[in-house]
Amino acid sequence: RLAKLTAAVLLAKDVPVYFFSTYVPTPFVPYAVQQLQAVAGVMITASHNRKEDNGYKVYWENGAQITSPHDKEIIKCIEECVEPWNGSWNENLVDTSPLRQDPLKKICDCYMEDLTKICYHRELNVQTSLKFVHTSFHGVGHDYVQLAFRAFGFQPPIPVPEQKDPDPDFSTVKCPNPEEGESVLELSLRLAEKENAKVVVATDPDADRLAVAEQQENGCWKVFTGNELAALFGWWMFSRWKENCSQDADVENIYMLATTVSSKILRAIAHEEGFHFEETLPGFKWIGSRVKNLMDSGKEVLFAFEESIGFMCGTSVLDKDGVSAAVVIAEMATYLESQNLTLAQKLTEIYKKYGYHISKTSYFLCYDPPTIKRIFERLRNFDGPQSYPKCCGIYNILHVRDITTGYDSSQPNKKSVLPVSKNSQMITFTFQNGCVATLRTSGTEPKIKYYAEMCALPEQSDRSVLEEELQKLIKALIENFLEPDKNRLTWRSA
Repeated sequence: RLAKLTAAVLLAKDVPVYFFSTYVPTPFVPYAVQQLQAVAGVMITASHNRKEDNGYKVYWENGAQITSPHDKEIIKCIEECVEPWNGSWNENLVDTSPLRQDPLKKICDCYMEDLTKICYHRELNVQTSLKFVHTSFHGVGHDYVQLAFRAFGFQPPIPVPEQKDPDPDFSTVKCPNPEEGESVLELSLRLAEKENAKVVVATDPDADRLAVAEQQENGCWKVFTGNELAALFGWWMFSRWKENCSQDADVENIYMLATTVSSKILRAIAHEEGFHFEETLPGFKWIGSRVKNLMDSGKEVLFAFEESIGFMCGTSVLDKDGVSAAVVIAEMATYLESQNLTLAQKLTEIYKKYGYHISKTSYFLCYDPPTIKRIFERLRNFDGPQSYPKCCGIYNILHVRDITTGYDSSQPNKKSVLPVSKNSQMITFTFQNGCVATLRTSGTEPKIKYYAEMCALPEQSDRSVLEEELQKLIKALIENFLEPDKNRLTWRSA
């Protein structure tokens, strides 16, 4: 109904609208904006958030989510015109207006065809005996992931029947966020064991994000983090490009991107292999816009990601896309199996070659905005006015970057290269021991998140030592900078 009302507002003003006749994954909207040369796209979604948080995403004519100043201008227009126009509530317009078209078949067909541009081992896919389980988490992913697997020559994955169809109450999970790991993947892991499937792919309810689990030799399941998956995707997309590019192709023209709170593993791979790596502010809207700019200036972008399991393989969709990511990981697993390797073993190989990147992300809940503000203001005036901390416990700080104020001590002019984002809190600390840690507030939930990553050089190969060091640093970060007891912060529940 919300989608119909959105369309009605536009149709009532004689604006032609492409209105999908049924549920589609979020990536279909930015994809359709570009394919149909629309001026904007609206996706009605609550994705993995609670059902009370229903809302919508807006895409600009470049096929990327809106960034400033468009967001502010839209809000200004809303505030200037709070009375709905006549005809705005006429949801029947969607069924009666000649200005409405259904793009479903065209977009679905084109999308699946475009997908095959990043399919490299069709013969292997057709022959493989590997089995995959897919859960769509009560969302919209089922039909489209089935089609994507077929487009790559695979047998379709085995669906989790209880979670296959859209259900706004998310009846089998307390929280429909595949990022929460094993606890929410229970049904799919049990089905995989029963069906002897070694890999589970899980798309979130609006199918723009992807979680992956793989059964290990000891029978246990490894649920990959977003950063670990990015290491695999980054290696895969670059090695396929290298194998298939023409002789005169220039690696200098190749780019990969990640948000600044995500793993630096792509930076390490880029440094070694000679392509470019760039960071953006958190949120795929920044990646989408930057990728479009790079493409417009003749560059080729192979892959981009954010650590919260959002991946963009290729550039057909300028947003994260769980459908394409699911089938790419299936092809990768199939190829690795033909080399007698698992995804987990390949990940270790990547870390050994480019340096271990071990990260930990978690959050505290805080329902009191003044407390959050106080925590961050204390960090900006730590040893006196406008002075940031020089150490955290026993750990020396090399650089501080504050996206809220635009300060960056690593730059000659002390100004951040990334755009200032005054409306949210975000400070990054680079430590002398190679660790990078960021504290930031969530844009959509009452959370203070922390992201910490130990970026080791290839010669530092003792993983347990690195993990222990990271653990200690996180403990110091929480005690010294967040002070959870004093500020009455609630730990993320397990």
